[in-house]
Amino acid sequence: MTKVALLFPGQGAQHIGMGKELAEAFTECKAIFTEADEALEENFSDLIFNGNEEELKRTENTQPALLTTSIAIWEILKGKGLAADYAAGHSLGEYSALTATGAISFKEAVQAVRQRGQLMEEAVPAGKGTMAAILGLDREVLKEVVSQAALEGGQVQAANFNCPGQIVISGTTEGVERAVTLAKEAGAKRAMVLSVSGPFHSELMKSAAGKMAVVLDNITFEKPLVPVISNVTAKPYLSADEIPTALVEQIYSPVMWEDTIKYLVDQGVDTFIEAGPGKVLSGLVKKISRRLTVLPVYDQASLDKAISTLDEKGD
Repeated sequence: MTKVALLFPGQGAQHIGMGKELAEAFTECKAIFTEADEALEENFSDLIFNGNEEELKRTENTQPALLTTSIAIWEILKGKGLAADYAAGHSLGEYSALTATGAISFKEAVQAVRQRGQLMEEAVPAGKGTMAAILGLDREVLKEVVSQAALEGGQVQAANFNCPGQIVISGTTEGVERAVTLAKEAGAKRAMVLSVSGPFHSELMKSAAGKMAVVLDNITFEKPLVPVISNVTAKPYLSADEIPTALVEQIYSPVMWEDTIKYLVDQGVDTFIEAGPGKVLSGLVKKISRRLTVLPVYDQASLDKAISTLDEKGD
Protein backbone atom coordinates (compact mmCIF):
# COMPACT_ATOMS: atom_id res chain seq x y z
CA MET A 1 0.00 0.00 0.00
CA THR A 2 1.43 3.36 -1.09
CA LYS A 3 2.02 5.83 1.73
CA VAL A 4 2.22 9.49 0.75
CA ALA A 5 3.90 12.45 2.46
CA LEU A 6 3.33 16.03 1.35
CA LEU A 7 6.38 18.30 1.40
CA PHE A 8 6.39 22.10 1.29
CA PRO A 9 9.45 24.20 0.36
CA GLY A 10 11.00 27.08 2.28
CA GLN A 11 12.85 30.25 1.31
CA GLY A 12 15.02 30.07 -1.79
CA ALA A 13 12.43 28.34 -3.98
CA GLN A 14 10.58 31.54 -4.89
CA HIS A 15 10.51 33.12 -8.36
CA ILE A 16 8.32 35.57 -10.23
CA GLY A 17 5.46 33.81 -12.01
CA MET A 18 5.25 30.84 -9.64
CA GLY A 19 1.78 29.33 -9.60
CA LYS A 20 0.52 31.63 -12.38
CA GLU A 21 -0.11 28.91 -14.99
CA LEU A 22 -2.03 26.78 -12.47
CA ALA A 23 -4.01 29.76 -11.11
CA GLU A 24 -5.20 30.50 -14.65
CA ALA A 25 -6.28 26.88 -15.13
CA PHE A 26 -7.87 26.03 -11.74
CA THR A 27 -10.41 28.17 -9.89
CA GLU A 28 -9.58 26.59 -6.51
CA CYS A 29 -5.94 27.59 -7.02
CA LYS A 30 -6.82 31.15 -8.07
CA ALA A 31 -9.10 31.46 -5.01
CA ILE A 32 -6.11 31.07 -2.64
CA PHE A 33 -4.19 33.88 -4.36
CA THR A 34 -7.31 36.06 -4.09
CA GLU A 35 -7.62 35.16 -0.40
CA ALA A 36 -3.99 36.21 0.15
CA ASP A 37 -4.71 39.59 -1.47
CA GLU A 38 -7.63 40.09 0.91
CA ALA A 39 -5.75 38.88 4.02
CA LEU A 40 -2.73 41.13 3.34
CA GLU A 41 -4.89 44.01 2.02
CA GLU A 42 -2.79 44.50 -1.10
CA ASN A 43 -2.53 43.18 -4.67
CA PHE A 44 -0.09 40.56 -3.47
CA SER A 45 -0.79 38.02 -6.23
CA ASP A 46 0.36 40.59 -8.81
CA LEU A 47 3.77 40.75 -7.07
CA ILE A 48 4.00 36.94 -7.24
CA PHE A 49 2.88 36.64 -10.87
CA ASN A 50 4.31 39.77 -12.50
CA GLY A 51 6.41 41.61 -9.92
CA ASN A 52 10.02 42.51 -9.35
CA GLU A 53 12.43 39.73 -8.33
CA GLU A 54 14.19 41.92 -5.74
CA GLU A 55 10.86 42.86 -4.16
CA LEU A 56 9.82 39.20 -3.98
CA LYS A 57 13.18 38.29 -2.40
CA ARG A 58 12.48 40.51 0.61
CA THR A 59 11.81 38.05 3.44
CA GLU A 60 8.53 39.70 4.41
CA ASN A 61 7.27 39.01 0.85
CA THR A 62 9.02 35.71 0.18
CA GLN A 63 7.42 33.94 3.13
CA PRO A 64 3.73 34.73 2.43
CA ALA A 65 4.35 34.26 -1.32
CA LEU A 66 5.69 30.72 -0.86
CA LEU A 67 2.94 29.78 1.59
CA THR A 68 0.27 31.09 -0.81
CA THR A 69 1.70 29.27 -3.84
CA SER A 70 2.14 26.00 -1.93
CA ILE A 71 -1.39 26.02 -0.53
CA ALA A 72 -2.84 27.01 -3.92
CA ILE A 73 -1.13 23.96 -5.48
CA TRP A 74 -2.28 21.74 -2.60
CA GLU A 75 -5.90 22.84 -3.25
CA ILE A 76 -5.61 21.46 -6.81
CA LEU A 77 -4.18 18.15 -5.57
CA LYS A 78 -6.90 17.89 -2.94
CA GLY A 79 -9.52 18.58 -5.60
CA LYS A 80 -8.13 15.67 -7.59
CA GLY A 81 -8.72 13.37 -4.64
CA LEU A 82 -5.19 13.18 -3.29
CA ALA A 83 -4.98 12.17 0.36
CA ALA A 84 -1.71 12.29 2.28
CA ASP A 85 -0.62 10.19 5.25
CA TYR A 86 1.91 12.75 6.55
CA ALA A 87 3.04 16.31 5.88
CA ALA A 88 6.26 18.24 6.48
CA GLY A 89 7.73 21.56 5.40
CA HIS A 90 11.24 22.95 5.33
CA SER A 91 11.49 25.95 7.68
CA LEU A 92 8.80 28.37 6.45
CA GLY A 93 7.26 25.34 4.68
CA GLU A 94 6.18 24.00 8.07
CA TYR A 95 3.50 26.71 8.10
CA SER A 96 2.30 25.43 4.71
CA ALA A 97 2.17 21.86 6.11
CA LEU A 98 0.17 23.03 9.13
CA THR A 99 -2.21 25.00 6.90
CA ALA A 100 -2.72 22.10 4.47
CA THR A 101 -3.61 19.76 7.35
CA GLY A 102 -6.10 22.12 9.00
CA ALA A 103 -3.98 23.08 12.02
CA ILE A 104 -4.21 26.78 11.14
CA SER A 105 -6.46 28.74 8.77
CA PHE A 106 -4.90 30.07 5.57
CA LYS A 107 -5.79 33.67 6.46
CA GLU A 108 -4.08 33.47 9.86
CA ALA A 109 -1.09 31.62 8.39
CA VAL A 110 -0.43 34.14 5.60
CA GLN A 111 -0.71 37.07 8.02
CA ALA A 112 1.56 35.30 10.53
CA VAL A 113 4.33 34.55 8.02
CA ARG A 114 4.24 38.13 6.74
CA GLN A 115 5.03 39.18 10.34
CA ARG A 116 7.56 36.34 10.69
CA GLY A 117 9.40 37.64 7.64
CA GLN A 118 9.42 41.19 8.97
CA LEU A 119 10.69 40.11 12.40
CA MET A 120 13.42 37.92 10.93
CA GLU A 121 14.56 40.72 8.64
CA GLU A 122 14.71 43.21 11.54
CA ALA A 123 16.50 40.85 13.95
CA VAL A 124 20.04 41.34 12.66
CA PRO A 125 21.43 44.42 10.88
CA ALA A 126 22.27 43.85 7.20
CA GLY A 127 25.75 42.42 6.71
CA LYS A 128 26.14 41.31 10.34
CA GLY A 129 25.01 37.74 9.80
CA THR A 130 24.98 35.15 7.02
CA MET A 131 24.74 31.43 6.18
CA ALA A 132 26.94 28.97 4.30
CA ALA A 133 26.46 25.55 2.71
CA ILE A 134 28.98 22.86 3.65
CA LEU A 135 29.12 19.85 1.33
CA GLY A 136 30.86 16.56 2.00
CA LEU A 137 31.37 16.66 5.78
CA ASP A 138 29.53 14.43 8.22
CA ARG A 139 27.71 15.86 11.23
CA GLU A 140 30.31 15.04 13.84
CA VAL A 141 33.14 16.69 11.91
CA LEU A 142 30.95 19.72 11.21
CA LYS A 143 30.11 20.06 14.91
CA GLU A 144 33.83 20.22 15.66
CA VAL A 145 34.31 22.84 12.92
CA VAL A 146 31.60 25.17 14.27
CA SER A 147 32.82 24.69 17.85
CA GLN A 148 36.35 25.67 16.76
CA ALA A 149 35.09 28.72 14.82
CA ALA A 150 33.05 29.81 17.85
CA LEU A 151 36.10 29.44 20.12
CA GLU A 152 37.98 31.75 17.79
CA GLY A 153 35.45 34.50 18.40
CA GLY A 154 32.69 34.05 15.87
CA GLN A 155 29.13 32.97 16.53
CA VAL A 156 28.12 30.06 14.29
CA GLN A 157 25.99 26.91 14.45
CA ALA A 158 24.42 24.25 12.24
CA ALA A 159 21.19 25.58 10.73
CA ASN A 160 19.88 22.91 8.32
CA PHE A 161 20.71 19.20 8.26
CA ASN A 162 19.38 18.79 4.71
CA CYS A 163 20.67 15.41 3.58
CA PRO A 164 23.81 13.31 4.06
CA GLY A 165 26.80 15.53 3.30
CA GLN A 166 24.79 18.75 2.92
CA ILE A 167 24.61 20.95 6.01
CA VAL A 168 23.95 24.68 6.19
CA ILE A 169 25.55 26.79 8.93
CA SER A 170 24.44 30.18 10.22
CA GLY A 171 25.76 32.96 12.46
CA THR A 172 27.75 36.18 12.46
CA THR A 173 29.51 36.97 9.19
CA GLU A 174 32.97 36.51 10.73
CA GLY A 175 31.92 33.27 12.47
CA VAL A 176 30.52 31.76 9.28
CA GLU A 177 33.53 32.84 7.19
CA ARG A 178 35.90 31.28 9.74
CA ALA A 179 33.86 28.06 9.78
CA VAL A 180 33.98 27.93 5.95
CA THR A 181 37.80 28.09 6.06
CA LEU A 182 37.96 25.41 8.79
CA ALA A 183 35.47 23.19 6.91
CA LYS A 184 37.66 23.27 3.80
CA GLU A 185 40.69 22.39 5.93
CA ALA A 186 38.69 19.49 7.44
CA GLY A 187 38.04 18.06 3.98
CA ALA A 188 34.72 19.56 2.85
CA LYS A 189 34.16 19.13 -0.91
CA ARG A 190 32.67 22.60 -1.06
CA ALA A 191 31.97 25.35 1.46
CA MET A 192 30.37 28.56 0.25
CA VAL A 193 28.71 31.56 1.81
CA LEU A 194 25.08 31.88 0.63
CA SER A 195 23.30 34.95 -0.67
CA VAL A 196 20.75 35.34 2.14
CA SER A 197 19.35 38.33 3.99
CA GLY A 198 20.15 37.05 7.48
CA PRO A 199 21.51 34.30 9.76
CA PHE A 200 18.32 32.20 9.86
CA HIS A 201 18.02 29.27 12.28
CA SER A 202 20.74 30.66 14.54
CA GLU A 203 20.78 32.08 18.08
CA LEU A 204 21.00 35.55 16.48
CA MET A 205 17.30 35.11 15.63
CA LYS A 206 16.20 34.83 19.27
CA SER A 207 14.87 38.40 19.37
CA ALA A 208 12.65 37.61 16.36
CA ALA A 209 11.53 34.37 18.04
CA GLY A 210 10.44 36.23 21.19
CA LYS A 211 8.33 38.64 19.14
CA MET A 212 6.93 35.81 17.02
CA ALA A 213 5.71 34.11 20.20
CA VAL A 214 3.38 37.09 20.75
CA VAL A 215 2.01 36.76 17.18
CA LEU A 216 1.40 33.02 17.60
CA ASP A 217 -0.31 33.56 20.96
CA ASN A 218 -3.16 35.22 19.09
CA ILE A 219 -3.72 32.29 16.72
CA THR A 220 -5.95 29.30 17.36
CA PHE A 221 -4.21 26.05 16.45
CA GLU A 222 -6.01 22.73 15.94
CA LYS A 223 -4.48 19.26 15.95
CA PRO A 224 -3.48 18.50 12.31
CA LEU A 225 -5.83 16.14 10.45
CA VAL A 226 -2.79 14.10 9.36
CA PRO A 227 0.52 14.01 11.25
CA VAL A 228 2.82 16.99 10.61
CA ILE A 229 6.52 16.47 11.35
CA SER A 230 8.17 19.25 13.36
CA ASN A 231 11.41 20.77 12.02
CA VAL A 232 12.80 20.98 15.54
CA THR A 233 12.20 17.40 16.71
CA ALA A 234 11.76 15.48 13.41
CA LYS A 235 8.73 13.86 15.07
CA PRO A 236 4.98 14.43 14.64
CA TYR A 237 3.04 16.92 16.72
CA LEU A 238 0.93 15.06 19.28
CA SER A 239 -1.31 18.00 20.19
CA ALA A 240 -2.23 21.52 19.05
CA ASP A 241 -0.56 22.97 22.17
CA GLU A 242 2.90 21.87 21.00
CA ILE A 243 2.69 23.76 17.71
CA PRO A 244 3.27 27.43 18.69
CA THR A 245 6.14 26.53 21.04
CA ALA A 246 7.90 24.56 18.30
CA LEU A 247 7.32 27.30 15.71
CA VAL A 248 9.03 29.79 18.04
CA GLU A 249 11.97 27.42 18.63
CA GLN A 250 12.20 26.73 14.91
CA ILE A 251 13.33 30.32 14.20
CA TYR A 252 16.64 29.86 16.05
CA SER A 253 17.05 26.04 15.92
CA PRO A 254 18.37 23.78 13.15
CA VAL A 255 15.96 22.27 10.62
CA MET A 256 16.25 18.50 11.05
CA TRP A 257 15.28 17.72 7.45
CA GLU A 258 17.34 14.57 6.88
CA ASP A 259 15.95 13.15 10.16
CA THR A 260 12.41 14.12 9.09
CA ILE A 261 12.64 12.22 5.80
CA LYS A 262 14.23 9.21 7.50
CA TYR A 263 11.43 9.21 10.09
CA LEU A 264 8.81 9.23 7.30
CA VAL A 265 10.56 6.39 5.46
CA ASP A 266 10.62 4.41 8.72
CA GLN A 267 6.83 4.89 8.89
CA GLY A 268 6.51 3.26 5.47
CA VAL A 269 6.25 6.39 3.30
CA ASP A 270 7.43 5.57 -0.22
CA THR A 271 5.97 8.51 -2.18
CA PHE A 272 6.75 12.18 -1.61
CA ILE A 273 4.83 15.01 -3.27
CA GLU A 274 6.44 18.46 -3.15
CA ALA A 275 3.73 21.13 -3.49
CA GLY A 276 5.29 24.48 -4.32
CA PRO A 277 7.72 26.14 -6.71
CA GLY A 278 10.80 24.23 -7.80
CA LYS A 279 12.07 20.83 -6.71
CA VAL A 280 14.71 21.53 -4.06
CA LEU A 281 13.15 19.21 -1.48
CA SER A 282 12.63 16.49 -4.11
CA GLY A 283 16.37 16.61 -4.78
CA LEU A 284 17.16 16.29 -1.07
CA VAL A 285 14.82 13.30 -0.70
CA LYS A 286 16.52 11.59 -3.66
CA LYS A 287 19.91 12.11 -1.99
CA ILE A 288 18.57 10.38 1.14
CA SER A 289 17.20 7.40 -0.83
CA ARG A 290 17.07 6.75 -4.60
CA ARG A 291 14.33 4.12 -4.11
CA LEU A 292 11.62 6.63 -3.20
CA THR A 293 9.03 8.04 -5.61
CA VAL A 294 9.40 11.82 -5.60
CA LEU A 295 6.90 14.04 -7.43
CA PRO A 296 7.36 17.81 -7.42
CA VAL A 297 4.24 19.74 -8.50
CA TYR A 298 4.76 23.33 -9.65
CA ASP A 299 3.13 23.68 -13.12
CA GLN A 300 0.65 21.91 -15.41
CA ALA A 301 3.17 19.38 -16.79
CA SER A 302 4.48 18.36 -13.35
CA LEU A 303 0.89 18.15 -12.04
CA ASP A 304 -0.13 15.83 -14.89
CA LYS A 305 2.93 13.65 -14.31
CA ALA A 306 2.24 13.40 -10.56
CA ILE A 307 -1.42 12.47 -11.04
CA SER A 308 -0.64 9.81 -13.68
CA THR A 309 2.15 8.33 -11.52
CA LEU A 310 -0.18 8.14 -8.52
CA ASP A 311 -2.91 6.55 -10.68
CA GLU A 312 -0.45 3.88 -11.84
CA LYS A 313 0.45 3.18 -8.19
CA GLY A 314 -3.26 2.64 -7.56
CA ASP A 315 -3.80 5.64 -5.31
